[in-house]
Amino acid sequence: MAEERLTTRTQFPASAESQKPRLKKAQEFPILEKQNWLIHLHYIRKDYEACKAVIKEQLQETQGLCEYAIYVQALIFRLEGNIQESLELFQTCAVLSPQCADNLKQVARSLFLLGKHKAAIEVYNEAAKLNQTDWEICHNLGVCYIYLKQFKKAQEQLHNALHLNRHDLTYIMLGKIHLLEGDLDKAIEIYKKAVEFSPENTELLTTLGLLYLQLGIYQKAFEHLGNALTYDPTNYKAILAAGSMMQTHGDFDVALTKYRVVACAVPESPPLWNNIGMCFFGKKKYVAVSVSPPSLFMFIHASYWVCRAYPGLSSRVPSLLQAISCLKRANYLAPFDWKILYNLGLVHLTMQQYASAFHFLSAAINFQPKMGELYMLLAVALTNLEDPENAKRAYSEAVRLDKCNPLVNLNYAVLLYNQGEKQGALAQYQEMEKKVHLLQDSSSLEFDAEMVDMAQKLGAALQVGEALVWTKPVKDTKSKHRTTSTSKAASLQQPLGSNQALGQAMSSAAAYGKLPSGAGGTSHLTKPPSLPLEPQPTVEAHPNEASAQIREK
Repeated sequence: MAEERLTTRTQFPASAESQKPRLKKAQEFPILEKQNWLIHLHYIRKDYEACKAVIKEQLQETQGLCEYAIYVQALIFRLEGNIQESLELFQTCAVLSPQCADNLKQVARSLFLLGKHKAAIEVYNEAAKLNQTDWEICHNLGVCYIYLKQFKKAQEQLHNALHLNRHDLTYIMLGKIHLLEGDLDKAIEIYKKAVEFSPENTELLTTLGLLYLQLGIYQKAFEHLGNALTYDPTNYKAILAAGSMMQTHGDFDVALTKYRVVACAVPESPPLWNNIGMCFFGKKKYVAVSVSPPSLFMFIHASYWVCRAYPGLSSRVPSLLQAISCLKRANYLAPFDWKILYNLGLVHLTMQQYASAFHFLSAAINFQPKMGELYMLLAVALTNLEDPENAKRAYSEAVRLDKCNPLVNLNYAVLLYNQGEKQGALAQYQEMEKKVHLLQDSSSLEFDAEMVDMAQKLGAALQVGEALVWTKPVKDTKSKHRTTSTSKAASLQQPLGSNQALGQAMSSAAAYGKLPSGAGGTSHLTKPPSLPLEPQPTVEAHPNEASAQIREK
């Protein structure tokens, strides 16, 4: 019995060991993929040097057949700016795995970055055959068509992307297409839908506010810009837009306070320094000072402000110098922005620096050759530089391009009258009257008092009758003290039959060899945007400027 018990005791552990489950041997990964985890770890940590070292080792072991290692190396090359090398590696990945849509998408992306948009479209179409539910493919196809200026196809692809999956970026691209086509209403509708989908997106809110600001709907513009600042109080684009709106309404000190905040965030912003410069320019616009009778009275409608320049106003010089300093810094940061050049020309005209004004206005015309008001200001500078023949050519071009601003015809008529060409002056005066009729029929505009006075005096000099096409508006308090100094000079004027007497009343078209002459400003006509705001959703944006803002997913 004892032996049997011993046997049982000795056999019990043996049976327990036999029932214990054996541990399974760990599964061996294929040699082609065993370092993928390490490559991925280094890549997401942005340790690209270590990542490339592991990739090199992995490719040596696999004889260049590890698809993931090649894929990540291509991504690193793209980040380093080696687009062509990344394209070749992505093409290798597409050969190793021809049914993978992601590889084809990366090939198309590299072609897009190389500017080969047609080739990128072909590859994206091949990727779409492999995956028909990928919204990124439709979105990127739309972006490629935008660069090719095929806006209908671009809209179709972007709408397909929205049908598959709604994204903020797709709405932004679709809105930019309508802006490039000049359809502000459709662009606003798209951005309104985008805001409904993503109400906390500050970029969408800011862009929508800027569009309303461009249309002059200030209440809605202020509402959307305020919402953008509610979600992001440091959003410099919204602050800059709000400051420009205050600046438009003459609140220059408040606008400068806003710009001070923006300067801390983006000190190298060209629109910021442009707006600051025009704030300094506008602050001294209504300063009441006692001056000697002016030999030049300049009244030019431009960039939301009417500029009046009086020789000898030493109190204005510091602000005008500050304006020029800020505008030249803006011009240094954005030398191809015609709005900044426009404002520089305007300020130099105010300071009677006509050669400098001619320089900047000529540069602005090179970038914006379809704006008639630029030619009018150029004619002002040429007239004061004693070049009446070229001034007439500039006025003729301005009249051809600008079909609604009566100030162009009034200034041209003054120049022709001072040159003794009464028939030409009469023709321009009559054309001005037609434009005034159209403006009065389309909207209730109030023309500036000085412009009405000058037009009346020119009409009397041309003997076209006393009944003019407009009525003289009531002067505000600011215009009263602005015209105090000129009323004394007007009482000493000779009859307007002489060029000198007419020259004392008008300023924009100064006759060479005589006292300067000119014409009054207009009320709110076509407003050339002197405030290039960021982002810039303008209709006349150059395709290259618009393409700089286009991103691809």
